[in-house]
Amino acid sequence: MKIRSLRPLALALPLALCFAAAHAADAPSLPTADIAVESSRSAPNDQFRAQVYTEATDSNPAELARKINNTVAQALQTARAYPAVKIRTAGNNTYPIYAKTGRSIESWRMRSTLALESKDAGQLSELIGKLQQTMAIGGLSAAPSPETWKKIEDEAITDALAAFEARAKLVAASLHKKWRIKHVSVNTSGYQPRPPVMPMARAAMAVADAAPPAPIEAGDSPVSVSVNGQIELLE
Repeated sequence: MKIRSLRPLALALPLALCFAAAHAADAPSLPTADIAVESSRSAPNDQFRAQVYTEATDSNPAELARKINNTVAQALQTARAYPAVKIRTAGNNTYPIYAKTGRSIESWRMRSTLALESKDAGQLSELIGKLQQTMAIGGLSAAPSPETWKKIEDEAITDALAAFEARAKLVAASLHKKWRIKHVSVNTSGYQPRPPVMPMARAAMAVADAAPPAPIEAGDSPVSVSVNGQIELLE
């Protein structure tokens, strides 16, 4: 008997759910308003990157490699006195130079590049000045460090969401409505460090005429955030 008494309840439950779903589908949709805001903050460029290189030509490839390797080894030794500067090899390229006839190799040219990175502009600038005695500058840039970028980006997100809320209140109040968020999306450009850029004045500078670089001007980078969403307007 108990089993038979449960069967009508089991059948009634799906019917009730279907009725509720159908009733919700028939309910009129609320008016909505689309809102888009942006926020921007300045992030200090607290991380510096540079490239230095040595380049030479010789008819003997073994002698050429020896010269280049000695210069690079000397540069790495010099950099050890600057613990705040990270230094690593960033590429070695060797290619032949052909005679005017184009049929035989006349000599070889080799180029070796070192990449430098530091948050201490003073140490980096001083080290570059010393390395310029035997090497040339291949690029120099300043950008926010990843942790600085994230901190400023989080602050910009907070600003953008506050601006979204303020805009939603303004729209709803102007229409004499209450409101609630239907959906919202936060868009950021993400961390984009700047690659080293070679100033034109430095590009043409010969190693023999090299001079210590001027103090690095860090500056700022803009960090932008946009928030897009939709609100429902309530009675």
